[in-house]
Amino acid sequence: MSDLQPYTVGLVIYPGMTTLDIVGPQTVFNALPGITLHRIWKALDPIEADDGMVIVPDTTFADCPPLDVLCIGGGMKQMAIIDDAEVLGFLKKQGNTAQFITSVCGGSVFLAKAGLLQGYRAATHWAMRDELAKLGVEVGTERVVIDRNRISGGGVTAGIDFGLTIAKLLRGEEAAKIVQLSIEYNPDPPFDVGSPEKAGPELVQKMLALAAGQMN
Repeated sequence: MSDLQPYTVGLVIYPGMTTLDIVGPQTVFNALPGITLHRIWKALDPIEADDGMVIVPDTTFADCPPLDVLCIGGGMKQMAIIDDAEVLGFLKKQGNTAQFITSVCGGSVFLAKAGLLQGYRAATHWAMRDELAKLGVEVGTERVVIDRNRISGGGVTAGIDFGLTIAKLLRGEEAAKIVQLSIEYNPDPPFDVGSPEKAGPELVQKMLALAAGQMN
């Protein structure tokens, strides 16, 4: 295993993030050999996610090494920091050298704001598609969109599909399949309403109303 190319993966976390956006990919990446993971924020103080879970960063923006894979997720409270100059500056700096520039869910809006998605196609949570399009990005509706070295996942649970896609790129298809088996990723949801196209307009509007209340 020592002859494997090492990769450094950075997961940007922040107050109000959605934990599964990052925990899903991290679970996949952590199962791969030769991967060094950094959970990155401005400081090392614990941060509270949008579901109340508390996460502790282990790397600051200032101390972060050059990343091979740069990743940021979305969150119900992300609009509070979507234009934060320090966050966008970090993404832009790392994006200049990263081999893969990636996102899950509403994280693609951060990348677009940092100027990293101009001329690229990307995925996001379905409720953020219009926002991403306003930033000049061609929006894809797939679970995972690959456009050259920009790789983006759709909403929340798509982070696992996204993680497995990255795993294949870094370590090959067999390694990615082994990880999928090890985490028993074998989705069989009880309801077939996981996209707005399947859910229908009435359920979509109810969900949007609930989300609007949580974002205030």
